[in-house]
Amino acid sequence: MLSPLFILVPIGLAVFGGALIIPLNFRSDRMRNIYAETVAILTSASVWIALAFCSRETAIVYSFIEGFSMSFRIDGPAMLFAGMISVMWPFVLLYAFEYMAHAARKSMFFAFYVMTYGITLGVAFAHNLVTMYVFFEMLTLVTIPLVGFYEDHESLFAARHYAAYCIGGASLGFFAVVMATLDGGGEFVYGGNLGDVFSDTLMRVVFLIGFFGFGTKAAVFPLHRWLPLAGVAPTPVTALLHAVAVVNSGVYAVMRLAWYAYGPKFLLGSGIQEFCVLIAAFTLVFAAVGALKERHFKRRLAYSTVSNLSYMLFGIMLMTPEGLLAGMAHMLFHGVIKMSLFLCAGAFMHVTGNEYIYEVNGVGRRMPLTFTFYTLGALSLTGIPLFCGFISKWRLLLAGAASGTVVGVIGDVCLIAAAFLCAMYTLTVSVRAFFPMSGTDSYPSGIREAGLFMLVPIGFFAFLNILFGVWSGPVMDFIGRISAGLM
Repeated sequence: MLSPLFILVPIGLAVFGGALIIPLNFRSDRMRNIYAETVAILTSASVWIALAFCSRETAIVYSFIEGFSMSFRIDGPAMLFAGMISVMWPFVLLYAFEYMAHAARKSMFFAFYVMTYGITLGVAFAHNLVTMYVFFEMLTLVTIPLVGFYEDHESLFAARHYAAYCIGGASLGFFAVVMATLDGGGEFVYGGNLGDVFSDTLMRVVFLIGFFGFGTKAAVFPLHRWLPLAGVAPTPVTALLHAVAVVNSGVYAVMRLAWYAYGPKFLLGSGIQEFCVLIAAFTLVFAAVGALKERHFKRRLAYSTVSNLSYMLFGIMLMTPEGLLAGMAHMLFHGVIKMSLFLCAGAFMHVTGNEYIYEVNGVGRRMPLTFTFYTLGALSLTGIPLFCGFISKWRLLLAGAASGTVVGVIGDVCLIAAAFLCAMYTLTVSVRAFFPMSGTDSYPSGIREAGLFMLVPIGFFAFLNILFGVWSGPVMDFIGRISAGLM
C-alpha cells in the first residue's frame, strides 16, 4: 500500500503544474495545450492510483492546535467525487482547446483552469471540516478570474456577484466549521461525531447557518442568483466548474457537514432538518420555472442546474441512507448529463455566434450530431427510462416516500412538478432545432458541426449517459455501500 501522503500528489500536480503555465510562456498554443493536457492526464492517473493503492489511514500534513489540522483521507465520498472529476476534467480540457482557440490571454485561462482541478481534489480528499473549508475558499478565489475572463462589463459584473455570494456564504460556513470542531465533530465520521460541549438547540441553529453557507455554492434559494449570471463565462468554465466542480463542491460540503459532522441521529426529525428539506424542494421548482422563462441558452441550463442541485440537497437532507444514496447518485448522473448539455450549447454558440433559444431554429439540420446528443441529455434530465437521469430521480422519489414524513411527500410532489417543467424547457430546444416553423430556418449550408476536439467530449458524455442508464448496477451498488457507511 502507498503512503496516505500520496494523496497530495494529484493535488500538487494540478495546482503547481497549472501555475507553471504562465511563467513557462509557451511559444505556441500547441505546446501549451499538450502541456496542459499532459498535466491533467497525469493528475487523473495519480488519482486512480491513489484510489486503488493508497492507504486508507489519515494523512495529517500540519496541525495548528488540537482539533484544527490539515488532513486528508480516502473514504467512500472522496472516491466518488474525486473519481468523477478525474474522468471529466481531461475531456473538457480537450474541448476547451478548440473553444478558446481565438481567445486572448489563453495562458492565464488554462493556468487557472488546471489549478482548479487540484483544488477541487483538495475538497474531495479533505478529512476534516477545517481542511475542506480551506480548499472550499481557495476554489472560489481561483475561479473568479475564470468567471470574469472576458473582462467586459457583463463578465466583471458576474464575477463580482460570484465573489460576493461565495465568499459571503463561506463565511457563514466557517462559523459552522469552528463550532462543530470545538464540539468534537471536526473529523469526518459516518453518522457524525459531535460531543456535548454546546446545547443541541444551539448546534442545530449553527447547522442551519452552515447549510446556507456551504449551500451558496449549491445555489440554494435565496442564494442562487450568482449561478445564472456566471453563464457569461466561457463554456468550458460553465460546463465543468458551474455544472460539476464548483456547485458539486457545495453539495459535497453540505453532505459532509450533515452526515459526517452532525449526523442523522442529531438532525433527523428536527425542525431544522425539515426546514432544509422544504427549502430544497422549493428551490428545485422555483429554478425550474426560472429555466422555462429564460430565453438565453446557457442561462436556461444554469437555472436547470440550480434546480437539480436542490434535487441532491433534498435527498441528502432527508437524513436517511436511501436519501443519501439518491442524492449522491444524482450528483454523479447530473454531472454527466449537464456536462453534455452545456458542451452542446457551447458548440452551437461557437459555430454560429448565436446565444438565444429562438436562434436555434433549424440548426439541428446543420449540426445533427450535436443536437442529437443534446436531445439524449434532455431526455435523461427529464427522467426518461434507459437514461441515467431516470435512475437517480426514481431513487429520489422512492427515498422521499420511504421517509414517511410530510416533508418527504411534499418533496416528491415538487420533484414530479419539476420533471414536467424540465421536459418543457429542455425538449422545446430540440423541437426548434430539428422541426422549425416554416420560414424560420435561416441557417445557410455553410454551418457545420464543431471540430473533433469538441465533438469527442460531447459524444463521450452522451455515451456515459446511456451506459449508466442501462447498466447502473455496479455504480449504484458502490454508492449504496457509501450511503450505508461501509466505505
